[in-house]
Amino acid sequence: MSRTGMNTLEVSDLSYRYGEKQALKDVSFRLHEGHFTALLGPNGAGKSTLFALLTRLFVSDQGRINIAGHDLARSPRAALSKIGVVFQQPTLDLDMSVMMNMRYFAALHGIKGRDAARRIDQALERLDMRERAGERVRSLNGGHRRRMEIARALLHEPAVLMLDEATVGLDFKSRRAIVDHVHDLADAGLTVFWATHLVDEIRTEDADSDDVIVLHQGRVLAHEPAADLRGTQSLADRFMEMTDTESPADAETIESSAEALT
Repeated sequence: MSRTGMNTLEVSDLSYRYGEKQALKDVSFRLHEGHFTALLGPNGAGKSTLFALLTRLFVSDQGRINIAGHDLARSPRAALSKIGVVFQQPTLDLDMSVMMNMRYFAALHGIKGRDAARRIDQALERLDMRERAGERVRSLNGGHRRRMEIARALLHEPAVLMLDEATVGLDFKSRRAIVDHVHDLADAGLTVFWATHLVDEIRTEDADSDDVIVLHQGRVLAHEPAADLRGTQSLADRFMEMTDTESPADAETIESSAEALT
């Protein structure tokens, strides 16, 4: 791992079981400040289980999680205050306006008055959503709803922004816009942890390469810049080679993603 900078998320020897099923096994990695790190794995690799542990929806007695200097097991409130999360399933109140949703979330974090107004305005501006503040969420398309969820996750100024399959169900144009917006946040200095099974959401060029953690069958197979990981291959080919789970459906998904990128 060639990146440098302060560790904002550190996972050590983390394991988790669902009964007899081993969902995660000895998972270890570090995320560095101001980098975009993609958690890349096929469906069923353990990505959502890992996110559930990182957000304390699940608790494991095997391993350690440290977020921005806070041990999640010993100081859960302090650790969780340092992360912003966008889950795969939407969590918006569709009958409230964008602004009302944002104000409600700010209040949950104890952010009020002028400070709340300032943070909401800044967060909506970063995601190009300010002009939609008065619109009811139900009227927004899927892409704008996701932008709003990302803006909401930034209100308390987290050290790490975590997104679990944030583009699921979106068309290619909306998906690409979300990917670009989140990369812009990382370029501005935010640590981003992006779970996906789609290789076209990862930047692979040498001068602008994302970090990649490959997760397969609950284990970390690699953690390095995407340009180094792919070598002389495409990232799609390297990913299929490492996970060795190619099926006609898998191949079609990966090939269509790669073609859409070109």
